[in-house]
Amino acid sequence: MLMSYETSLELLKAHLKPYEKVEKVALTQCLGRILAQDIKALKNYPEFPISAMDGYALKFDEQDKPLRVLGVTPAGKMPEFKVESGTCVKTFTGSLMSEGSDTLVPVENVELKDGQIYIKEAVKKGFAVRKVGESYQKDELLLVRGTKLDYSEIALLAELGFFHISVFVRPVVGVLSSGSEIKDLGESLENPAQIRSSNHIALANLAQKLGCEARVFPLLKDEEKLTQSTLENALKTCDILITTGGVSMGDFDFLKKAVRAYEIIIDKVDIKPGRHIKIAQFEEKFILALPGFPYSAMVMFNLYAREILNAWLLQKKDYILHAFLEQDYIKKSPYLEFVACNVELKEGRVCVNLKGKKEGSSAIINNLNNKAALMIVPKECEKVQKGTLVDIILMP
Repeated sequence: MLMSYETSLELLKAHLKPYEKVEKVALTQCLGRILAQDIKALKNYPEFPISAMDGYALKFDEQDKPLRVLGVTPAGKMPEFKVESGTCVKTFTGSLMSEGSDTLVPVENVELKDGQIYIKEAVKKGFAVRKVGESYQKDELLLVRGTKLDYSEIALLAELGFFHISVFVRPVVGVLSSGSEIKDLGESLENPAQIRSSNHIALANLAQKLGCEARVFPLLKDEEKLTQSTLENALKTCDILITTGGVSMGDFDFLKKAVRAYEIIIDKVDIKPGRHIKIAQFEEKFILALPGFPYSAMVMFNLYAREILNAWLLQKKDYILHAFLEQDYIKKSPYLEFVACNVELKEGRVCVNLKGKKEGSSAIINNLNNKAALMIVPKECEKVQKGTLVDIILMP
């Protein structure tokens, strides 16, 4: 009896340990990296009231009379003047507000004559003044460990004064494709029985999209003696080793035997595609032996390698959504199915359809084109009717 998908995930998670590889990286090199520390504010920001516009700093309740301009406070300079009754200070965007002032009147609301301003249009109290702690207050938690650093988060770190920041070391994902019938990029096909390998390209790109360093190994031919040593050597430099091909029931599926030299966690799962998947563990490293068909390999990477990386890099599993199916779907197997589908937003609803998706084997790469998602079709049902709310998995 095949293991259920849910049980396989539970087993996998039970074997995962915290990922503790951390490095310091310059802020200019942090785009897309995963933060390995919590970030708290060391002080209020701003520390003092700051002008948000060019104008005049004054007392709110004195806008109905002429005010003498004491001087100017440029940005980056400490204020030299104290605002008292009947006075104001010309103040520029980003400048500290002068002592005694509580409001800023924009220059366009003012007429300047003989060193005095006459306010043509009054403003409310505190107008155009950034309050102390407006952005964040001392000890406020700003970024949590596991945050993926994008342009805004990096800008915040720069504002906080960081030059280097602690991030998780990119896990190394190795890709080892096998099969005497496959040829590498640039190699000629010698006969119609041969095909060009695409798995190593697809899986390396998926690994990079998930924040990993991808390491592609030379293609492995179906030779039993060579398979075990190649597997051992590849595993030395990886956190996760992905193999494709050689795990089903063929006479030349030597990878299946080689993987069994390690602790097998998962051996076949009640799913389509990819039911012949095997996952083994060596110390804190994992071997994911995936089927050789490209569509199957990419789906399995998303279902299992992504699960490991989520746990290691503290990523939320926020890519499973509900969507409305726009057509009937007849199940093709007795297993839990993951079906490529198109995702569209229509009138505020997430909808999926199978337009342009070809029926056939798990070799159809183009079924995952155009940002396709995976529709989860339960094992128990035989047909999913149009209008049903289904679960979908967004691909990276």
